[in-house]
Amino acid sequence: MRISSLLGVFALGSLLTACGASRSVPASAASFRMGDAGAIDRARADSLRYPYTQADIDFMAGMIHHHAQAILISRWAPSHGASPAVQRLTARIINAQTDEIAIMQTWLRDRNQAPPTVDSTGAVSMPSAGGGHDAHAAHNAHAGHAAPAHDHTTMPGMLSPAQLAELDAARGQEFDRLFLTFMIAHHRGAVTMVRDLFSSAGAGQDETIFKFANDVEVDQSTEIKRMLSMMLEMGFPPPR
Repeated sequence: MRISSLLGVFALGSLLTACGASRSVPASAASFRMGDAGAIDRARADSLRYPYTQADIDFMAGMIHHHAQAILISRWAPSHGASPAVQRLTARIINAQTDEIAIMQTWLRDRNQAPPTVDSTGAVSMPSAGGGHDAHAAHNAHAGHAAPAHDHTTMPGMLSPAQLAELDAARGQEFDRLFLTFMIAHHRGAVTMVRDLFSSAGAGQDETIFKFANDVEVDQSTEIKRMLSMMLEMGFPPPR
């Protein structure tokens, strides 16, 4: 009888535990929603823990433009007679920065911000007031001109229309020299943008922003050192 009683107590305890668990699981499950609505809910919940600012939004949108220009000029390497070493570098830039653009676009969408879109050549389309995308802005971005609402060519490291034209006209070793010179400045500009972000009051606290911005600074600083070494190996004077 004593063993039976103990088994009965154990069974009752297990039942009560199971009942408690069954009450708690549906509550959490009910709060989870799939699809865009669920993603927005989770982004808003994250925002309560990791507040974001207008500076964060501007950084992500601006860095999309910055990355897009890097992709644009990197795609010129094969057709402009770039060396194998430069072509390997440009392939890495295209792959890495295309993935990072997708991260930034998702972050903006999750916070109800319409992100700029980038086509396969690196041309940027800006969201219009009606919710679509402005083809005129895409043409301007591709040509190196500013979109009407915001002059993204003023961001640190962005190539001017004259610099884009000079690089596009170059071939072979001259393309290598100009590409490395301009891309070093471009990467330094991205690092400056990260540091400007973290110097803005309240910015950089969102978990995704914090990790992404730090990764940009580390990765592009490392790539700057690699490009400086490449220039020395090719006999080109590196930029200061």
